[in-house]
Amino acid sequence: MPCSHRLIVRRTWRRLGAGALCLTLSACTLSRPHYKTPPDVAVGEPAFLRTVEAQTDAELVRGNRAHVLRNGDEIFPAMLAAIREAKQTITFANFIYEKGDIARDMAHALAERALAGVGVNVLIDAVGSKGMPSKYRELMEKAGCHVASYHSLNPISIKRINHRNHRRVLVVDGRVGFTGGTGIGEKWTGDGRAKGHWRQTDVRVEGPIVRSLQAAFAENWRDATGLLLGGDAYFPELPPRGPLIAQSIKSSPASGAAEAYVLFLLAIDAARSSILITNPYFVPDGRMTDAFVRAAKRGVDVQIITAGVVDTTLDRIVRKASQAHFGRVLEAGAKIYEYGPALLHAKTMVVDGQWVTIGSANLDNRSFQLNNELNVAFLDKGMAARMTEIFRDDLKYTRRVTYEEWQRHALRHAIYLPMIPLRDQL
Repeated sequence: MPCSHRLIVRRTWRRLGAGALCLTLSACTLSRPHYKTPPDVAVGEPAFLRTVEAQTDAELVRGNRAHVLRNGDEIFPAMLAAIREAKQTITFANFIYEKGDIARDMAHALAERALAGVGVNVLIDAVGSKGMPSKYRELMEKAGCHVASYHSLNPISIKRINHRNHRRVLVVDGRVGFTGGTGIGEKWTGDGRAKGHWRQTDVRVEGPIVRSLQAAFAENWRDATGLLLGGDAYFPELPPRGPLIAQSIKSSPASGAAEAYVLFLLAIDAARSSILITNPYFVPDGRMTDAFVRAAKRGVDVQIITAGVVDTTLDRIVRKASQAHFGRVLEAGAKIYEYGPALLHAKTMVVDGQWVTIGSANLDNRSFQLNNELNVAFLDKGMAARMTEIFRDDLKYTRRVTYEEWQRHALRHAIYLPMIPLRDQL
């Protein structure tokens, strides 16, 4: 057997072995909810919000304002400014905490507030933040921050290892909140257009919706530490701060991990004119693929931007698994684009120019069945217009994938179809 052919065979078996292991671990999770007939509601109808509220246990919250933050150049200055203005409490949870200047600056800002008497609670995921330098944690702890790890590694409990806290939450004084998909590390800095600096979208919120973000943190904090957060310092009275109707959708393995999945299905089926999705991982299951196909066939303009640049070998496998799922959606008439300048990491959706969601959930099995996730959703044409503008701007840096092109490589993609990536995707 020629050397090059043997190498291809070995690589193929390694990929299949990784896929089998991932399927084994995923089999330990709860099944997704049955969803055979979508409700006949449109995004613009009041019944849509009530349906989302009932099916995802996400209360309709009025009186909010929100500011979209694009890339590290906007996200980190806003977060640091809020931390430095804290008077009573800071709660901060993140899946990724790495090394670098921004990680150092965040640790110093949190430590400074703790030294000033602010109650600072920091929750990092034990797997996602395994590369966090110990000096940052020691700095915060010595200053009085309470730092905890979510689901520390335990080889005896495979299920516990596989359930990660993928939520991103920062809440200051119970009044200002941030969420999205940003991690703490150098790759999240910059403008999202340069190699090695990822494209990200987060949101800063004020108003009654902040209490829901705080509740998401408190849930994971209770799980990790056994401690209950309470009182006015964490849950103050929150007067209206703006006109926005918002919902905070949190999903977790403890409750079946179904809420993020149902949110996306409901929104896709409720679309009547357009769906604009930005997500790094496009690996929908058969039921969600059916929803995309139904939308495209009823004339909805379905456009998806996904990652076109990857950083590691495992990321390349994830991308191939994503491409393997393009076929039916492209054939139905949807448009798929791959983002080029840097790794796309934003996780957003705009439906019918009036409904928006921003959060941590990827379009894949890990987010829908394994991880703790958090998304916020808004019904607002102004917010949707801003997100549409950002989507159109990102399109300038993409390459469109056609169905004809996909067909030419379909056999090569097929080997990746059974693979559910093992890594805790960012």
